[in-house]
Amino acid sequence: MRVSGFRVRAILAVAFVLAAGIFAVPRTAEAAYGRVSLTVGGLKRTATLVEFERLKKRRRPVIIVLHGGAGGSGAGLRARRSLGLDAFARNTGAVVVYPDAVDGYWGRAKPGQPAPDDAGFVRALASKLIDQGIASRRHIYIAGISGGGMLAMKIACDNSDLFAGVGAIIANLPAEWAASCTPTKPLAFMLINGTADPMIPYGGGPANMPEGTRDVLSTEATVAVFSKAAECTGQRSQVVSDRDKQDGSKVTIEHGTGCKAPVELVRVDGGGHTIPGRRSTSTRGAVVGAQNNDIDGARMMWDFLLKRSGG
Repeated sequence: MRVSGFRVRAILAVAFVLAAGIFAVPRTAEAAYGRVSLTVGGLKRTATLVEFERLKKRRRPVIIVLHGGAGGSGAGLRARRSLGLDAFARNTGAVVVYPDAVDGYWGRAKPGQPAPDDAGFVRALASKLIDQGIASRRHIYIAGISGGGMLAMKIACDNSDLFAGVGAIIANLPAEWAASCTPTKPLAFMLINGTADPMIPYGGGPANMPEGTRDVLSTEATVAVFSKAAECTGQRSQVVSDRDKQDGSKVTIEHGTGCKAPVELVRVDGGGHTIPGRRSTSTRGAVVGAQNNDIDGARMMWDFLLKRSGG
């Protein structure tokens, strides 16, 4: 039986389409960057939201990241790309949100005005993401660096019903918040601190921050707040391989044991006011101490929140 040229071409076209469907490469996730605006306490507040579009829409884990308090911004932290969080989000499908402090400083009041409600802003931001179908209600996390880490811990303490976990890097809990920092449920918690931090003393006392001086708890006392909430019964130590013997520092991870939520302290012996494995984002000319290169602190924090805590 003879087959017309037209029918041959049609058959080949169908075969090509089927083959393309079988061997097609999945579409790469595409980044969507947007600005979120909210009015809280009479002030317009803003944040940068980063998500990666996928074929199947679903609620995703969300990490809210608070920048350092030295006149910075969420947009600036993201633009420097020194943490690499956008790349992590691309690979996991999670959403990253970078809120902006008012005039670059968390909690600083303008003359004649009350201090901005930073905690209310973060709560409203999380609620908006839930209402818009972006955030998974059970998988919202908050993390922060330096002054932003202090605030992240305070917000998590006061809103443990909203957050599944909290992480802080180069930060201790301010002493003035210690008594009121009582999470009502176990929270996943990770703290990464250097023992030779010249700005935030590992052993507690006056913290000499660019945004001002304030007394802070020791690192151990800070961890104890969250260990108590998680009902930990002990701890075990894990010494990390000293990959860079020239950086003047070593890393030990203290894992809480018997906890109802994971609690970890990453102690950088000899480390300064820097993020291990990452270029500093908050020096502004200050002496910050040794930079550890044995671990990637930002990656470790990300993996802890999303994997260890069930994200």
